Amino acid sequence: MPWHQITVTTHEHLAPQLADFFDGLGAVSVTYMDAEDEPVYEPAIGETKIWRNTEVIALYEMDADPALIKSLGFARFAQEDLHNWHEEQVEDQEWERAWMAFYKPMKFAGKLWVCPTGQEQLESGTVCLMLDPGLAFGTGTHPTTALCLEWLASHDLSEKTVIDYGCGSGILAVAAILLDARFAHAVDIDPQALTATHDNALKNHVEDKIKTYLPEQFTPVKADVVLANILAKPLIDLADTIIGLVAPGGQLVLSGILHEQTESVIAAYRHAITFAPLAQQEDWIRLAGIRH
Repeated sequence: MPWHQITVTTHEHLAPQLADFFDGLGAVSVTYMDAEDEPVYEPAIGETKIWRNTEVIALYEMDADPALIKSLGFARFAQEDLHNWHEEQVEDQEWERAWMAFYKPMKFAGKLWVCPTGQEQLESGTVCLMLDPGLAFGTGTHPTTALCLEWLASHDLSEKTVIDYGCGSGILAVAAILLDARFAHAVDIDPQALTATHDNALKNHVEDKIKTYLPEQFTPVKADVVLANILAKPLIDLADTIIGLVAPGGQLVLSGILHEQTESVIAAYRHAITFAPLAQQEDWIRLAGIRH
């Protein structure tokens, strides 16, 4: 079934009002998109950041009247506040599978494949992690995740215990087990992330070696490898907690750090961690080190 899609660019302070307007006229969905390729980093707790110029995209069933919606929109909002009003019909499709057309198998350190369903790689001497996009962050395509996967595939994890702190989709915990880690603890503040981690563990037949927790459910243990792919501010705020999970002589991997944030993160950990030279992909940094 086709749909009417209306796309309008507006200022950040009006975007929620415009979204409510579309919703009030029966939109089946309303989404925000960046109109200027402007990154948004680290919103405060309870804050939802959007872009200075935001595309608001509304989807309507075919019995809606786009001309009437536009007329009502310009009656409700000042014309100079609504830019690039665009209407089109879009065909129905399985949106997740459409996105996956751009998601191809990726190889890390010559040892680890991350593949969408149906594109399994059976190359000798490698392992293949099956992962499809979902609500929780982490498919390996973003530099912060890719840097961690590269580290995992480059190190001997045999019989090691791993903690994935801020597990998202569980990709790092699952990868660690496929790379011969003994057990992985996966922790996240979002219940959806824990569901995604459990589902991905099942998909890769490692569910008996991964346990998921909300932070308040997790009894701290000492692990041989601790991975925290979150963002610089929570990495700094949680430094003592994260350090406390690393066994003496154990390894710590931190990601989600922009280049200009590197020194601040190092400063929060250097009293307990000896860092190796940093790794960089685009503007993102991975720090890895050993606990004193």
